[in-house]
Amino acid sequence: MNPESFSTGLLAWYDRHGRKDLPWTQSRDPYRVWVSEIMLQQTQVATVIPYYERFLARFPDVAALAHADLDEVLHLWTGLGYYARARNLKRAAETIVTEHAGRFPTDIEQVRALPGIGRSTAGAILAFAFDQHHAILDGNVKRVLARYHAVAARPGATLDKALWPLAEAHTPAARCAEYTQAIMDLGATLCRRGRPQCADCPLASGCAAFAQGTPEAYPAARARRALPTKHVVMLMIRDGAGRVLLQQRPPAGIWGGLWGFPECAVDSDARKFSREQLGLNIELEPSWPSLPHTFSHFHLAITPQPARVVEAGGQAMENNGTVWYRLDAPDARGLAAPVQRLLQQLQGAR
Repeated sequence: MNPESFSTGLLAWYDRHGRKDLPWTQSRDPYRVWVSEIMLQQTQVATVIPYYERFLARFPDVAALAHADLDEVLHLWTGLGYYARARNLKRAAETIVTEHAGRFPTDIEQVRALPGIGRSTAGAILAFAFDQHHAILDGNVKRVLARYHAVAARPGATLDKALWPLAEAHTPAARCAEYTQAIMDLGATLCRRGRPQCADCPLASGCAAFAQGTPEAYPAARARRALPTKHVVMLMIRDGAGRVLLQQRPPAGIWGGLWGFPECAVDSDARKFSREQLGLNIELEPSWPSLPHTFSHFHLAITPQPARVVEAGGQAMENNGTVWYRLDAPDARGLAAPVQRLLQQLQGAR
């Protein structure tokens, strides 16, 4: 199947079976397209939809996002994961307002210069918003092309280098926006990682992996490696009013900019840590069962350690990085998913 028949067959399938009712397919507003593309990075459509709708209800345009408080942005991102996306979205909105007069740029190099936007995301935004002719190479597209052309490289730079020319060759000059959605939809619905539905695929007749009878072999699986496990104690310190002490994490790194419990090493003296680092004398309660959380590069084993302030020890003063959080009237601030879960359990235990 040549590139023209590839796109023709794919578009014919999309006209009949494509997902045209997704919230972000209802508008070509570049702001809405951009938000959806960032949220959809490494996140499934069903998960994104409610976050997308809440986010746009609160920040309906780029100016609203640019002038928003980062805490509120992160609050609306709580549970969606990969929080650097939210921080970059906010920074990019500020750049668009200050350097592009509030208008999303239409030049691909200017788009790629925005925080959090790479080559594929920039191409997708410009294709969807302006029908510009740009190829994309997200996870779904990589899988479709790797199978169609039997490219066996493992995911990574080598695979990307092999697939970019193929992505560009197959992207048609006309109906670029619809083609882009079509190839993403095909990868998400039929050409899935496991149990691909090749019998229903419009590209099966030209697919090399299908002809070999081994579609699931492409692209090659990532090299398996054991993830290390890190251990941490999260101090859930409550005061006499039942409020919980939270600290804001550094702006970069894991859960950057989010609020969480003070953390200490599992082999440290939690009471000494609290006295020296927080200025609080605390009384420890029985610890809760370990709470596991997995990142892309390591497992985190969390030991939730409830504690109460010994009134004679005084109160930690609130500052820019510390706050006494009310469980009965929570405010809008970004919380990592395990922290949010523990706060809910604390509230339920009151």
